[in-house]
Amino acid sequence: MAAAAPAAAASPEAPAVSGSADPETGDEDSREVRVLQSLRGRIYEAKNLLPYLGPNKMRDCFCTINLDQEEVYRTQVVEKSLSPYFSEEFYFEIPRTFQYLSFYVYDKNVLQRDLRIGKVAIKKEDLCSHSGKETWFSLQPIDSNSEVQGKVHLELRLNELITENGTVCQQLVVHIKACHGLPLINGQSCDPYATVSLVGPSRNDQKKTKVKKKTSNPQFNEVFYFEVTRSSSYSRKSQFQVEEEDIEKLEIRIDLWNNENLVQDVFLGEIKVPVNVLRSDSFHQAWYLLQPRDNGNKSSKTDDLGSLLLTLCYTEDCVLPSEYYGPLKTLLLKSPDVQPVSASAAYILGEICQDQKDAVLPLVRLLLHHNKLVPFITAVAELDLKDTPDANAIFRGNSLATQCLTEMMKIVGGHYLKVTLKPVLDEICESSKSCEIDPVKLKEGDNVENNKDTQTVRTLTLISKTIQIIGNWGCQSRKKSRFKKSVMCEFLKMFQEERYFTDVKKFLDEISSTETKESSGTSEPVHLKEGEMYKRAQGRTRIGKKNFKKRWFCLTSRELTYHRQQGKDAIYTIPVKNILAVEKLEEGSFNKKNMFQVIHTEKTLYIQANNCVEANEWIDVLCRVSRCNHNRLSSFHPSAYLNGNWLCCQETSESTPGCKPCTAGIPADIQIDIDEDRETERIYSIFTLSLLKLQKMEETCGSIAVYQGPQKEPGYSKFTIEDSVATFKTIQQIKSTIEKLDEPHEKYRKKRSSSAKYGSKENPIVGKIS
Repeated sequence: MAAAAPAAAASPEAPAVSGSADPETGDEDSREVRVLQSLRGRIYEAKNLLPYLGPNKMRDCFCTINLDQEEVYRTQVVEKSLSPYFSEEFYFEIPRTFQYLSFYVYDKNVLQRDLRIGKVAIKKEDLCSHSGKETWFSLQPIDSNSEVQGKVHLELRLNELITENGTVCQQLVVHIKACHGLPLINGQSCDPYATVSLVGPSRNDQKKTKVKKKTSNPQFNEVFYFEVTRSSSYSRKSQFQVEEEDIEKLEIRIDLWNNENLVQDVFLGEIKVPVNVLRSDSFHQAWYLLQPRDNGNKSSKTDDLGSLLLTLCYTEDCVLPSEYYGPLKTLLLKSPDVQPVSASAAYILGEICQDQKDAVLPLVRLLLHHNKLVPFITAVAELDLKDTPDANAIFRGNSLATQCLTEMMKIVGGHYLKVTLKPVLDEICESSKSCEIDPVKLKEGDNVENNKDTQTVRTLTLISKTIQIIGNWGCQSRKKSRFKKSVMCEFLKMFQEERYFTDVKKFLDEISSTETKESSGTSEPVHLKEGEMYKRAQGRTRIGKKNFKKRWFCLTSRELTYHRQQGKDAIYTIPVKNILAVEKLEEGSFNKKNMFQVIHTEKTLYIQANNCVEANEWIDVLCRVSRCNHNRLSSFHPSAYLNGNWLCCQETSESTPGCKPCTAGIPADIQIDIDEDRETERIYSIFTLSLLKLQKMEETCGSIAVYQGPQKEPGYSKFTIEDSVATFKTIQQIKSTIEKLDEPHEKYRKKRSSSAKYGSKENPIVGKIS
């Protein structure tokens, strides 16, 4: 039985509950509750983008996905279009908290900075309302005063001061403690400072903090003093009271700025706190979310900027300790043996889920992990065959069987595809030639005849269609072939030679045969991940600055290498067997975000990824590939060793054992990298969201059992129920299991909400907006 993947608990900001646990009583467990976020979806297309004013009105467009203002995904560039068609799917784990998920549409500029055309910004709490839906979003204008993220820790206090002549005045003490999560400026941490102002009808007193260099989480710890009431005669009888008239009109405003030295400073956000929060208490302390500043510069109608078509599915799972999931896992894993399979928990899951794809991914992973997937797909496929009236339509629909098969092939066939097809695909992707033959999709100036040659996604689509059609011709009459588009018929005339059919048929037979003489590739290194990141110089010489340099990293199942650029020889290699630990690195070590460390037998390698998602993925895959190393460390230093001491524990010896336990505590006998607890939690969430449909299915089973046959009501026909008694029994088991899981989840939610008080760092106050 597998434990969770090491990256599952990667986010230090993820809320966690710990304690000692008994699944029967619901007491807290010594292991934490893991809060895991993921996002999947598709960027389809944009339309009606603003044209250039000059004669060349077209744009070269691409789209990015941003967590707040941190870019985590970028599409390919679509050239010369005001309605670019991207059609790119995305999936990634979200390793940190965020306020907004944003999509930016850019115009690519070779010589200058890329132009931002518009954006779609969705609040985290609103993501669920868009789940699984194709939605056109209007592009919003982008203004520097609206590009805001982060929070401020503020303390206010009222003091009573007695002057030398015995008069009394009242003083407001403003303590700006810290900020957290400020945005990156041009991809780097900013140089922030704050202005602190006391604002009223006839006053605007402003003070300023010191600039903090290269940090998104500045610690200011600066105190400012403001007089808030007029002096009055002092006597022992007078009580400390703030004059109501003054208090109602005063507010504290904190503005965050990035220091730009020679050019205008960049606004990072503001908060406004009325001084009357101190009316009932002379002390107030809280975290506030930074807000945009409305400077009155309203843009033109947002519809004029165009729109973007998206599909989104955001999930947040609270994964409990393993023992809570035992009953639900048992119920799901016996699905392949249930007769008929339509009465099994796994099949019912697919029937009641709003979007079947949501259920397929966790279900496939869980069944695959326990070697139950093939018998389940076999049983479901047999049901499809029985219900298919036309032989030509076999497995042509988007059924549970075909979707499970697709996901299984993605998981287990990835390496096989890389071994057989990667060299050819690389050549196609690196080529700028087009093979478009559809006149509707041709760009201005393109010629169909010239394209009956060797934009990449469309090229791969046409190649796969051509191979499929030629393969089909090898086993059926060419005269009966039908094409959805006439352009394909015209194009395929050039392949009407027998040698094409013979070669394609031979190729398909060889790659699908279990007796092929070709190497399976399992003895070769498995290519796992590659990409461009920054590494800190290893410092092998006594002279020279230990700066950060851009390098191309490549990880296989045997070694981690980095190169000066892609395609060049490796300049440094770390055998996987020599990796002792892979952990995050605290930002304060080098004042850089998204850093991690690869601790190996020679010297620790410090690496900066381009964004938090990329850093999380590299940590995850490096931990997985090195988890079986017998010499792995049990502790590590979360900060760097600089200037003769560890920044975290201040120890002076570089060989001092780590001061923090390593996070990757995974057993070394796992065969498949699947977090079964997380997948079971996802299935529990789907069942919970689909309780109404589950109830409807239960009622249908009861009606069928009573009336001895399927009913005519529309609701009944939506479910496949072969055996109403067996299906009813399974539904009862599902409901009972879900109810038992509800209890620890509800207890965790209550504990989480009570611990995250309004105004805490986890639940900051949404301050007054201009």
